[in-house]
Amino acid sequence: MISKNNAEHYIWGDRCDGWRLINDEQQSIIHERMPPGTKEVRHYHEYARQFFFVLSGTLTMEMNGMEQVINTHEGIEVPCKAVHQVFNKSNEDLEFLVISTPSTKYDRVVLPS
Repeated sequence: MISKNNAEHYIWGDRCDGWRLINDEQQSIIHERMPPGTKEVRHYHEYARQFFFVLSGTLTMEMNGMEQVINTHEGIEVPCKAVHQVFNKSNEDLEFLVISTPSTKYDRVVLPS
């Protein structure tokens, strides 16, 4: 059994949390939390495609220059090579799952802001 309580935890960006629920070469599933006003860096993945599913809050996804709002219990797929960046532009914590196939380990290309 795996949960936030026993998964590997790490801090990323500016006060954001991640819990690695599944972490192998074929797939990665991470539960993430972003406080209000936080964002990740613009990047893309050469091989991995990702699916972001919002557990609570409102996620703003900028992908290939277009911004989209994803609400609680909604998701969005990010194909490989798609430039993307996640924001929490709301006043509440944002929690979501990121499912990556294959894993994004060593597959992240960071771009200038």
